[in-house]
Amino acid sequence: MIEGTVDDTARYLVLAPVRGLLSELPKLIERLDAFAPDAVAVGLSPDEAASLREHFVGRSSEPLVPLAPSEVAEVRALAKFGDVSVPNPTYPAVLAWGAARQVPVEATDPSDDNYALMFTDHISYTELVRRTLRERKLTRSPPEAKTADEFAVTWGARLSKSGGSARLAMARDAVLAAGARALGSRHSRIAVVVERERFASVVAALRSGGSAR
Repeated sequence: MIEGTVDDTARYLVLAPVRGLLSELPKLIERLDAFAPDAVAVGLSPDEAASLREHFVGRSSEPLVPLAPSEVAEVRALAKFGDVSVPNPTYPAVLAWGAARQVPVEATDPSDDNYALMFTDHISYTELVRRTLRERKLTRSPPEAKTADEFAVTWGARLSKSGGSARLAMARDAVLAAGARALGSRHSRIAVVVERERFASVVAALRSGGSAR
């Protein structure tokens, strides 16, 4: 897990664990406890957050989760670094953490409908073909990496390395940062939890409204 802070009218602690890796959860919860945020922004759409709350938070059993071939390949490659859980255990853990401590946890990614509009705005037919080819290549040959952190960053970079895909990722992160800053207008300490590969872009988007280190 990597972390960074951004100071504006509020203080933001950005926490970015590797997606799916169970060993990241104790570190994440420890940092949330130590920072004691007034609110948490998470890299989920409101629809995703509602689904996780309904099916995975505080449940004794969980539904089966179908995986795309690229997701299966990612999980298998990541498993060399430790136990992996699907769906990403980060967000159910953060939602449960907030519920137990009465700290609001807000999904600040674009809604599913808005993301669909953003996708059509940024992804041309040619870029869609390129994205599909990149995903298939990753599925056949996941990146070699010495650490889970390196794996997560490389995987994300190869999927959205240029063109419309890179602009779409930046636009999504800008929406998340705007939602976090909206929380910062009402609270003084905000934790922001995102996947590892989004860390640099989210910090940069937050930095546009304050100083960072």
